[in-house]
Amino acid sequence: MEYIGAAVAGVVGLVVGFFVDRIIKGGAYKTRDEILQQASRDADNLRKDREIALKEEMLKRREKLELKLEESRDALRKREREIDTREVQLKEQNNDFRKKEQMLQTTQQKLAERAKAMEARQTELNRLLKEEQEQLYKISELNHDEAKSLLLKRLETELSDEVGALIMKHESEVKTECDRQAREVIGMAVQRYASAHTSEIAVSTVDIPNDEMKGRIIGREGRNIRAFEKETGVDVIVDDTPGVVIISAFDTVRREIGKLSLVKLIQDGRIHPTRIEEIVAETQKEMDEHIRRLGLEACEEVGIRGLHEKIVYLMGRLHFRVSYSQNVRQHSVEVAHLTGLLAEQLGLDGTLARRCGFLHDIGKAADHEMEGGHPAVGAELLKRYGENEEVVHAAFGHHDDIRPEHIYTVLVAAADAISAARPGARRETLEKYVRRLEELEGLACGFPGVQQAFAVQAGREIRIIVDAEQINDRQAKKMTRDIATAIEQSLTYPGEIKVTVLRETRTIEYAK
Repeated sequence: MEYIGAAVAGVVGLVVGFFVDRIIKGGAYKTRDEILQQASRDADNLRKDREIALKEEMLKRREKLELKLEESRDALRKREREIDTREVQLKEQNNDFRKKEQMLQTTQQKLAERAKAMEARQTELNRLLKEEQEQLYKISELNHDEAKSLLLKRLETELSDEVGALIMKHESEVKTECDRQAREVIGMAVQRYASAHTSEIAVSTVDIPNDEMKGRIIGREGRNIRAFEKETGVDVIVDDTPGVVIISAFDTVRREIGKLSLVKLIQDGRIHPTRIEEIVAETQKEMDEHIRRLGLEACEEVGIRGLHEKIVYLMGRLHFRVSYSQNVRQHSVEVAHLTGLLAEQLGLDGTLARRCGFLHDIGKAADHEMEGGHPAVGAELLKRYGENEEVVHAAFGHHDDIRPEHIYTVLVAAADAISAARPGARRETLEKYVRRLEELEGLACGFPGVQQAFAVQAGREIRIIVDAEQINDRQAKKMTRDIATAIEQSLTYPGEIKVTVLRETRTIEYAK
């Protein structure tokens, strides 16, 4: 029985398990269908959302493309308007060109007609001249070449004689009076004033007590000499020459400051960069005062008052400027006296003339700081510091850079030439001096009829010997003027050159 109960219980358990399993499986199938349906609905929703987003993106892109397309259309319409405007302008220019072309054709036609008329007139004139020449040949019994040669020779002789006669006539009328006045004015001016001139060079030497001082001047690794050159702006040359140090500079003021500073340093014995800076600054102040004192002395010597302080300083600087070895400050003083004397001889204002002559070269004190030559620089400075028109014009025009408008400018130019050209005032190198004399003699020998030419009086006179058979007295007079003119146009020289033509006839016979 127990076994039967156990079997029944097992069968019942199986039946119950079967029905339970069926129930579970049925619920599972129902859940799967719901999930699939929900997934299908979610997929449809996602697809719809994606389609909507794509449509919105397409709309945005379409709007951007339409905007760009509209901008391109605007640019094209603007370009079309520009092209239309340019086309209208080109049409107008084309019409102008056509009008000008028509005018040019009309002008060319008129010119051609005139040329034909001129050619016809020239042909008629040539025919008449030929007839006249043939009649002259018949009358004179000469051919064309003979008549031409004879006519030109006669014309040349007549013109040469006429020119020479006119020159001699005018010179004979004014020679006596001009020579007297010139001798009186120039002689008195030069006699009443003379000045010594010293030679200036581009280097200065400083004596040192011993060679050990050279090492102290140079300093450790050259620091002292570098500091000195930097402060003074000069070059210090320390070579094997015993007892001497050379200071080189084209600016004479800086060179003098360097020389005085180095002398002070040697005397002091303390040579180092700091002491060098102190000594140079002290010397510069002393030099400025010295320059002002030199300017005042020059003003006192000439007798000029009321100059601007800057002009006085610049005139003092000219003491350290040389021109062809001539001290420019002394040259200015000399020109001032000469100009004043010339003006007084002519009945002009001597004080104003001395002022013009004294300040004529002031531009040389600042021409390294300002643009232009010293006449223009001087005129600018004088105008800036309140000088009158005559003084400014004399500084600007004393080298004939402009046309003289005041008599004082002419007097300053004459006095400047006298001061520069007198013997000993300026020096030249031997090569330049010889070359100038050779050029002078060569120019004179190039004239026809000249046998020999000699430059004398240090090139201030040229004596020319001509062939007496080829050149007569009147032709010699004309040749003198022609050679003087050629010298003025071709050569550069200080002062003036006297041209003397010598013509003589020698008759020689031997008694046997």
